[in-house]
Amino acid sequence: MAIKDGFFVADCVEFMSRMDEGVVDLTVTSPPYDNLRDYRGYSFDFENIASQLYRVTKSGGIVVWVVGDRIKKGRSLTSFRQGLFFQEIGFQMHDVMIYQKKNTPFMRSNAYTNCYEFMFVLSKGKPNTFNPLKVKTARHGPEMLVYNKKSDGVNKKTLKELKKEKTRTNIWSYAVGLGGTTSDRIAFKHPAVFPEGLAEDHILSWTNPGDLVFDPMCGSGTTGKMALIHRRRFIGIDISEEYIAIAKERIKVLNLEML
Repeated sequence: MAIKDGFFVADCVEFMSRMDEGVVDLTVTSPPYDNLRDYRGYSFDFENIASQLYRVTKSGGIVVWVVGDRIKKGRSLTSFRQGLFFQEIGFQMHDVMIYQKKNTPFMRSNAYTNCYEFMFVLSKGKPNTFNPLKVKTARHGPEMLVYNKKSDGVNKKTLKELKKEKTRTNIWSYAVGLGGTTSDRIAFKHPAVFPEGLAEDHILSWTNPGDLVFDPMCGSGTTGKMALIHRRRFIGIDISEEYIAIAKERIKVLNLEML
């Protein structure tokens, strides 16, 4: 069934079961891993969520699954098990990226501070779109570079033009908290907000204007906000009426409209 764009209060598995097959270009979502997030007592049906995501994703579409592990008597490794299950149902693990949190407080007495989450980039076949994000290089312009050694041990040199930009690595760093995660205070009515920059960077990387972006556990609506700013279509679902109200409020104050 064709479903109009917007935010919806619903169970995401039931909602996705009513969506047409192969309609979503990109999903960016962060599940309530290891029961660390308050979802008002609702259960998290991972395997059915993953299976429905595979069904509604276009051939060549992408799912970005942002997930961490509970750390208590060691890591739970739930994220690894989820990644393997995605492969079992047909997704390719296109990349395993790292979301590095810049200002994570020290919280462990017998191990190094945990400052990252995984970003599993799952593809349904070869990705349809990849717009690589660039960063400035420290050195650019013409420069004499060593490229080989002669048999007598003397280096050969050649003049090369160094590029001003290079493609980013797969470790992305973002500050967390007000001014880092987001510029609006409304979002912090939700207990687990991920950075707007993270959602924005994936949207720019894997989609083009007019493509459909999806978040089946949209929380405060960060993915939706960034999708609409960049002229993408968006469907967001959350089981919590309170969280959907937060998401709609964030869109309203920016005068953003669904395409």
